[in-house]
Amino acid sequence: MATIHYSEIDGRGARFFALFTLLAVMVAGGFGAAWYMEHHGHYVTGMSNRIVWGVPHVFAVFLIVAASGALNVASIASVFGRELYKPLARLSSVLSITLLAGGLAVLVLDLGRPERLIVAMTHYNFKSIFAWNIFLYTGFFAIVAAYLWVMLERRMNAYGKPLGLLAFLWRLILTTGTGSIFGFLVARESYDSALYAPLFIIMSFAFGLAIFILVLMAACGGTRRPLGDAIMLRLRTLLGQFVAAVMYFVLIYHLTNLYFTRRHDFERFILVDGGIYTTLFWLGQVLIGGILPLALLFHPVWSRSRRAVAAASICVILGGLAQIYVIIIGGQAYPLAIFPGKEVASRIFDGVIATYAPSLPELALGIGGIALALVLTAVALKVLPLLPRSLADRDVAPDAIESAGNA
Repeated sequence: MATIHYSEIDGRGARFFALFTLLAVMVAGGFGAAWYMEHHGHYVTGMSNRIVWGVPHVFAVFLIVAASGALNVASIASVFGRELYKPLARLSSVLSITLLAGGLAVLVLDLGRPERLIVAMTHYNFKSIFAWNIFLYTGFFAIVAAYLWVMLERRMNAYGKPLGLLAFLWRLILTTGTGSIFGFLVARESYDSALYAPLFIIMSFAFGLAIFILVLMAACGGTRRPLGDAIMLRLRTLLGQFVAAVMYFVLIYHLTNLYFTRRHDFERFILVDGGIYTTLFWLGQVLIGGILPLALLFHPVWSRSRRAVAAASICVILGGLAQIYVIIIGGQAYPLAIFPGKEVASRIFDGVIATYAPSLPELALGIGGIALALVLTAVALKVLPLLPRSLADRDVAPDAIESAGNA
């Protein structure tokens, strides 16, 4: 591989300014929505005492999970020694930090009393997975920041591999903790499954890589930096494999639930007569987030188009949001089995499917979190040398060109 030269992006063009302004407006809208919900109370949202995690949590969990997966490119370079991915490691690390920051911002602002985060950070109940996650999130910031520093500082490059290994293991633990939030909730039939930990890990691989591909293509296209076919082929294939793995784990999860008689009613709710949740599962999660991306990524003709790869990445993101929505909102909407085997009816709607319709402030807050992550990424690209001046095949994969010529 030829010597890779990194540089900051110019960031003075009209397109960059327009994009940055649009994202800044969306961030401001998110903060405005958070203030509105805190000032008036959560009654202005679609949430209730039965649906306590709304759309903001969908966006927050999606961004947190994607943050772990965005680091996958850097991990492949440092931990598994794949030289082709090494020029992308800096951008991968920064994107993982910014995505986590965006997700946690949404999570904190959706609490209703954000200042009480101080209580959660100073009083720990180590029987709670939420307490564990505080250490996992802060540790992730510190480790990935150190990992990025040793990549930027030439004198510290020798420490890249051990720090990369630590970051790789930490992000697996972090995503396991996020998935275990649901897996440890034994009171709800929709959760209470050990499969949530590996499912969330493979979901992070797919979601994070899809976002990384779009950011990479946008950054290279916007700055007119060459992006070779060798890297796009590897990323395209890797994304397809991750999407297929997500679908496999989803299949195993539902087959496992169908094996247990007590979960048949929940499976019927999600798969057959759950209304919006059934629609989002089959149309959003399975079709848009699974089948369509696989067709675009592995079709002998379509897969050659970079627009198809970008479209597949967008589909993975939309399907991922639908999947998280079904997991979080659908899992809460299904009634608690307080007395298993008995029919329950009361004035507080025990045994009744909960209703939920997201409000505009909730959507604005969630979208603001995504915009915040992208704004931070844009700022990082402008002030730090994260992006190679060229990712052309002759610079990053000369062996591939030579092999093609000999063929």
